[in-house]
Amino acid sequence: MTEQTVLIAGGGHVGLSFALLLAHHGIASTLIEKNRYPYISPDDDAQRSHYLDSRNTALSRRTVQIYQEIGLWDELQSHACRIDAVQISEQGSFGQAALNKAEEKVESFGQVMENAWLGRKLLLAVQASPLITVIDGATVTNVAQSSQSVTIDIQVNSDSSADSQTRAKSDTSAVNEAEQVGWQQLTGTMLVACDGRDSTVRELLGIGTQAYDYQQSAIVGVVQTDKPHEHIAIERFSPAGPLAVLPLTDSDGDGHNPQQAGYRRSVVWVCRKGEEQQYLEDEKLFLATLQSAFGQRAGSFVKVGRRGAYPLTRVLADKQVAGRCVIMGNAAHTLHPVAGQGFNLCMRDAHVLAQMLASQVLRGEDIGDTQMLSRYEQARQKDQKRVIRFCDAVVHGFTHPNPAVKIARNLALLAFDKLPNIKPLVATYAMGLKA
Repeated sequence: MTEQTVLIAGGGHVGLSFALLLAHHGIASTLIEKNRYPYISPDDDAQRSHYLDSRNTALSRRTVQIYQEIGLWDELQSHACRIDAVQISEQGSFGQAALNKAEEKVESFGQVMENAWLGRKLLLAVQASPLITVIDGATVTNVAQSSQSVTIDIQVNSDSSADSQTRAKSDTSAVNEAEQVGWQQLTGTMLVACDGRDSTVRELLGIGTQAYDYQQSAIVGVVQTDKPHEHIAIERFSPAGPLAVLPLTDSDGDGHNPQQAGYRRSVVWVCRKGEEQQYLEDEKLFLATLQSAFGQRAGSFVKVGRRGAYPLTRVLADKQVAGRCVIMGNAAHTLHPVAGQGFNLCMRDAHVLAQMLASQVLRGEDIGDTQMLSRYEQARQKDQKRVIRFCDAVVHGFTHPNPAVKIARNLALLAFDKLPNIKPLVATYAMGLKA
């Protein structure tokens, strides 16, 4: 246990996970989220209410290990669908490659899970922790630092559930129990901003960004095929951009029973900016376009649920540490969804920082020590830069129209598939097992 408190701005999947990582090490935190959380009872029926209407996340093996470490994976895995194989190809070209878990001698390459299920379990775990205070419906309006602490001003909406979700806190936490509505001032040992691509805290700290518009939009949703997915992920490259269908559990299956191979698949369809509306409005066009791009690799696409479209822009913070403040998650690096690396990179960041803070506690030292936080930023540079370079190389390499480049990338796919020692290296990086 420690009397040092971490303020966390942003209660999405990364913020919730980071709070749980800290609690695992006995570090108290106060989490501030601008949106209202829905009321969730642990006794709620866990069956999916929207069979085809959900967004999904591919969790790398390293991310799964992190959730195992904090004792949450047993709660998550019933709705997780493992990836046993990956098939990679380009539309209208000869190059193709495949990864198989048996050849790589791994349990799986990762797991695919509905965002709604992951968020539900993370929120329930946070609400149950005596070390985590939750204030939702609250906006950070100012950040001030001293040599020993960080103070933030927040504006709490009148319908905030802060009073019902507040948990036990250390004596040094500056949450005023009497002021559950209106303006509040919170003080902690350090601040971690996980408040998304358009981070308010990052702006308040005066940290700039480098942005690159891919001129693409990602259409995401869930489809049903007439062929079971057999735990195979299919990566397909088209002139418009990278596409993927990933295996999902069915409503009555847990993703692990071989007799319940599943017919639901998560889809990420990347199109040129400006083309997305037609695919959102016309279900038949969307299914036909998927069929044309994937052929019969996934069988016939027979049903699709509600789709969402998201503009694709790479946003990188100019720095990730400012005094006692750390920028994390999409606030630090928002990446292209190709290969599903974004969330997993954020989880590795969160895990490393939590471990470094835990070491400070064991030594009886300040968890907001600026030199230590600078070491964290340096320690994460190699992994972050490698993932960013990889994502950009794939996106630009497979959308370049030059015929010579097209031949070169297809030869590279064939080489990747046939040459020894390349697959294990790529698989290890993709699974997040080598930082």
